[in-house]
Amino acid sequence: MTQTDEFGEDLADFVRRVAELKTARSVSSGDLPTVLDAAIFELDHVVGQLWPRYERLTEAGPVRTGASPDRQEQQLLRTVFQRLPLPVALVDKETVVRRLNGAATAFTGVRAGYATGRPLTGFLAHADRAAFRSQAAAVARGEGDRSLTVRLQQQPSVPVHATLAAVRPSGEPRTTVLVVLQPVGPSGPAMPVDPPARQLPDLAETTRHAAVMDLLDAMTTALLTTDRQGALEAAARVLHGRFADWVIADAGSGGLSRTAVLAPPDGDAAALEGQDPADCPLVVESARTGSPALQIRPPDPDALGRTATGAPVLVAADVTSLLCVPLKDGDAVRGVLTLFRCGPRLAFSMAEAQAMDLMSRHLALAMRPRA
Repeated sequence: MTQTDEFGEDLADFVRRVAELKTARSVSSGDLPTVLDAAIFELDHVVGQLWPRYERLTEAGPVRTGASPDRQEQQLLRTVFQRLPLPVALVDKETVVRRLNGAATAFTGVRAGYATGRPLTGFLAHADRAAFRSQAAAVARGEGDRSLTVRLQQQPSVPVHATLAAVRPSGEPRTTVLVVLQPVGPSGPAMPVDPPARQLPDLAETTRHAAVMDLLDAMTTALLTTDRQGALEAAARVLHGRFADWVIADAGSGGLSRTAVLAPPDGDAAALEGQDPADCPLVVESARTGSPALQIRPPDPDALGRTATGAPVLVAADVTSLLCVPLKDGDAVRGVLTLFRCGPRLAFSMAEAQAMDLMSRHLALAMRPRA
């Protein structure tokens, strides 16, 4: 086995371990140090092992390693792919992202490392996913290039022209689909503006941290100034608007019952007020396990059930991220809070999920029956 093959296997193992770490993001706050230690260990492995090996392979050059002209051509094509000013992605027949170039990262707002291994349809509006998946499969089968108009979930008001073409990279066992994304202007697709080469630091993270601290203060005040019966609704009012577009409160230590639904101005709260929480798989799972759930671009549109008209709740509300948090008091779960963010609003972060987990425990204590 050559050094290049060994490096490729180690890198593939690292990618699999990172995927496992990503699935551990919703663990309880007490288990987070263990997950963080594992993540730091993996980063140390990259810095101490993988990167030096990559540098040695690069320094060896195509002549020393006996690289063929085909390999040099592949390196050239990779460079062209990354520097192409158009947003471009390589996906398989299931739309799983193989590669994302720099322009596509800037255009979608999704980091290449996060996107790789995930379906590209997860970044599209729910209504466009089935059509895109169908067209990509047709292209992969060799039925010709296709194009269609889609919308990104983070920018639903901006139509995007997606062009799909079949390519067969050297060494790949199957046909890959090349996807080019362009915003649609008044006269058709337009070239995106090149992202700046250097961005000045901003205060976005500091601002979000300050907002979380203000929220914690407001929640504490609300819980100290209300009685046990009104604690859940008071907490929902604190969270509504400033922290989440939708707030759904379900109470009960045994069977859950819908207590409050707070919707955005253009939302239909009545459509969810009569919903049985037992028909919401994610709510039932959180209540059963006592574990919070954070989902960015939720993959299952039926995770929160359906409205009376039969529409998936997540699709009808255009949900781009959600938090489902059990109100845990020791071993007892006194209810579940479900929070939605919709449209172009920034997705919930891990820090916000941690803060919400802390607030949910305080809320559960405030709901505890008095002796």
